[in-house]
Amino acid sequence: MNVNGSNSSNRSEEEISDLLWLENLELNRITGGKAMTETMWRCDQVRAGQLYNRMMFDTKEEAEKFARRMQQMEPDQMFSIEAIEARQIWN
Repeated sequence: MNVNGSNSSNRSEEEISDLLWLENLELNRITGGKAMTETMWRCDQVRAGQLYNRMMFDTKEEAEKFARRMQQMEPDQMFSIEAIEARQIWN
């Protein structure tokens, strides 16, 4: 029994799962996702005090899930999640 091979396989499956999740997230964001609500959730990624990336989400749960996943992949980044009015973005 090769334990290292098993761990490698599990890690590869996790990496594929993470990539598919990010790809689906991006497609959802591009196509407008679910029905728009009045509140959107902004997730800022900060590295070394500089804004690295900003993503918008329909729900707080989506933003928190994104932050958790990204924190696992890039632990040197800080994340902040903030509720904002959708009209601030789309008007």
